[in-house]
This record gives sequence, structure tokens and C-alpha cells, in this order.
Amino acid sequence: MSSNTDISDVFAWEAFDSRGTPTIACEVVLTGGGRGTAIVPSGASTGTHEAVELRDGGNRYGGRGVSRAVANVVGPFAQAVHGRDATDQMAVDSALRQADGTVDFSTLGANAALAISVATVKAAAAATGQPLYSYVADAGAAPLLPLPMVNIISGGAHAGRAIDVQDFLVVPVGARSFAEAIEFAWEARRGTAEVARQKGYNVALVADEGGIAAPLPSNRSALELLAAGIERAGLRLGTDAAIAIDVAATEFHNAQRGSYELASENRHLTSEELVEELRSWCAEFPIVSIEDILAEDDWDSWTAGTSTLAEVQLLGDDLFVTNSTRLMRGIESGAANAVLVKPNQVGTISDAREVVRAAHRAGYATVLSARSGETEDSWLADLAVGWRTGQIKVGSTMRSERTAKWNRLLEIEARLGADATYAGPAALSPDFASAQD
Repeated sequence: MSSNTDISDVFAWEAFDSRGTPTIACEVVLTGGGRGTAIVPSGASTGTHEAVELRDGGNRYGGRGVSRAVANVVGPFAQAVHGRDATDQMAVDSALRQADGTVDFSTLGANAALAISVATVKAAAAATGQPLYSYVADAGAAPLLPLPMVNIISGGAHAGRAIDVQDFLVVPVGARSFAEAIEFAWEARRGTAEVARQKGYNVALVADEGGIAAPLPSNRSALELLAAGIERAGLRLGTDAAIAIDVAATEFHNAQRGSYELASENRHLTSEELVEELRSWCAEFPIVSIEDILAEDDWDSWTAGTSTLAEVQLLGDDLFVTNSTRLMRGIESGAANAVLVKPNQVGTISDAREVVRAAHRAGYATVLSARSGETEDSWLADLAVGWRTGQIKVGSTMRSERTAKWNRLLEIEARLGADATYAGPAALSPDFASAQD
């Protein structure tokens, strides 16, 4: 017997992400008229263990077209979910996996699967008359506004590799609300731009995620610039605003030589030397989080590095790629103490949700993250609030695909009013993560 929340139609088309690269947009329509539309992102700094993003190849869009993936959305994937109850997300996502038949969506494409998965959860929320953040929450779980990590200076794959380290971010640890946190971040970016301009750097250059992309003399100089910018903004360094780093070490790891090659500085480091460099940075600057300190398969060094940098949140992105199996390996071996969650790395909402739950059970902090190739869609903000991830990372305070997420979080906090709860810096601790389980 049909219900008003059964999936009756799936439509998809080729859209653009924030880098002007094709991606997939999808609409799922339910029998009762409820509908949800989603546009999925794409990464530039991608781990080799991520679920497979299907591209066309050939000459069209330089091989980056997604017409085959769009055909899979409206073809085999649509057939697999037709008539299924959209409120049973696990069943919908399981049907997508069965239709593809591989663990990494290499047959039909993780981008195609995620488009339907996200559109389905949005349609179900609309059909039940709930905001998305409320719909995706566990029963009895109150909404939680996340602590933001905001991109200020970019290098690596996000900024033409002017420096090797990918991102330097501000973490507004002294803010008492999400709105105040974003205000602190805005001030920090403005202050950093002012200091950079005075030093003669071109601050008009903007990276993929909205960060300042000025060529700098060294990786360390970016830290110095950000610290000076925070203070120029009138914020207390370490009290009002701390620092996070996305090293993205896989991007400059030479697996054959077993070394980390900082091309901008003409330096070659061992795993131990790179960790020691990060440790020295932590001793001098108020760094509260470091992402991908080492390469994606440098497991033994990750374990050793986690011990050395035990006082800092150590995020696994390429290391874990939002994959439960890899996360469990990290938990068992003591590699990292937090996980970056990117739904497009795994292909479905259900799988990403399970990674958040598994991390919390193990006392690993969670940071919901956008990609460098983003869209104007804001569903990620709702997931962070409903899933109580505690932290979110979507880019800088400029570029509309970034501000769309910040604006949605500002709206949620405003609508919740006195009922709004903000995670704050407590979200960086293992105790906080465990309390979410």
C-alpha cells in the first residue's frame, strides 16, 4: 500500500560547483507531493580511498562532465529507490548500494548515489513538515550549533601550491554563540588581510574556499601572519581565537622516497621530522586542531604522531575518508583522535551518519566538512546541527557557496532563539564526543 512518503519520481541534471566544474543536481518527488533538491560537492584534495566520483572522460568539459552519472541517477538508481519510503533512509541508501554492487560506488558513481541520498532526506523532511536539522536528529536529541573552523589563509591544492600546507584557519574559542563566533572569524580575516597588505602581499587573490591565497615565503610565515591578523582584529590570541591547520600531508608525500617534500621551501622531511615541526608550531602558537598531519597510509607514523601531539585535536581526513572500516582501524591503532566527515567521500547520508556515531562511541571528535568544489546548497549546516557533530568546517567568510552554510546556521540559531545551544570549544574534547553517543 502506497504512503505519502514513497518515492515516486527522480529527476537529475548537470550543474556547476564553485570551481565551475560539472556536478550533479537531483530532485526526489514523493507521492504526497513532498520534494527535495540537492546539489552535491566535489573535492580537489582527495584521498585515494574515497568512494569513486564518476566522470565522463573524453573532450567534453575536459573530461570532467557528469552526464553518465546523471544518467545513472535517473536510470538504475531511480529504479532501485522507486516506491521506497523516503522516511526509511537506511533502506533507500541500502538500495543504492545494492544497485551499484561495489563497496566504493565504482560502477554507478558515489556522486550519483549521494545526489539521490541527500535529495531523499530533504524530501522526507519536507513531507513531515520538519526543518532538516530536526528531521535528521536522533529521538530526544536537542539541536546543537557547531563550533566553526573558518579558513583564513590557503595554500596547497586550494591555492596553486604557493605554500605546501593547505589551510590555516581560525577557531573562535572565546565566542559565546554561533553568531559571535562568525563575527570573530570575520574580524580575524579582515585583520589578517590588513597585515598582509602592509607586508606587500596581494590579498586580492582568493583560494577555492575563500581564504587569502597570497604567495608567502614559507609555511611558517602563514602562521605568523594569521596570529598577527587575529591580534590586529583586537582579538586575544588563544583566548578569543585559536588556530587550526589542514596540513593535507598526502598532497606532498613522496611514497617512493618515503619523505614529505615541501616544494615551496625545497625541504625533504621524514615522518618524524614533519611531526616535530608541527610540535614546534604548537609550542609557539595557540593551535587547537591539525588535520592530516601525515599521509593517508602512513599508519605507524600516524600512531606515533598522535602520541607526540596528544594535546591537540588531530583530524583524519584522507586517513579515514568517512569510511567506518578505516575509522575503526584508526581507533584500534591509536591514530588521530578526531574525524573529518564528508558525505561525498562515502556516497550516502546513512554511511556518513554511522561514521559520526562510531566516532562518538570511541570518544573521537567529529567535524562535518564541505569540499573545495562546493555548491550553494546548505544541507550540510542542518546535518551538523541535527547530528550534533559539535564542529563544522566549510571555508571562509566569503564566496556564496561558503556563506550559504554560515547563513543557514545563523538562521537556525536565530529561529531557535532562547532554545539555541552552542557547542563552543568544549566540542574539541574527547569527553564531549563521548557524551554525544
